[in-house]
Amino acid sequence: MKKIEAIIKPFKLDEVREALSEVGITGLTVTEVKGFGRQKGHTELYRGAEYVVDFLPKIKIEIVVNDDHVDAAIEGIIKAARTGKIGDGKIFVMPVEQVVRIRTGETNESAI
Repeated sequence: MKKIEAIIKPFKLDEVREALSEVGITGLTVTEVKGFGRQKGHTELYRGAEYVVDFLPKIKIEIVVNDDHVDAAIEGIIKAARTGKIGDGKIFVMPVEQVVRIRTGETNESAI
């Protein structure tokens, strides 16, 4: 099993959710986050004063999938989240040792 974390632009969330649903991934966790990379941030004017916004709003999506669904999930995220502009985001894939469904006590693949 693998955990996939994707950092994307907020307005791409619905498209990514739909793309994941199309490849059979039904559950995900979404968190509003802030960060910066090459995009750096930008300056804004507020009441005549200029200030720098260092951290830009992003969305972090977390999913856990069987090993055979990893490539389809990544391709779906890329296809839905890509704008071709700086700041499209990143995808991280890491191993998962164990999953337990709290309600039933199911473990691993049956708990996903």
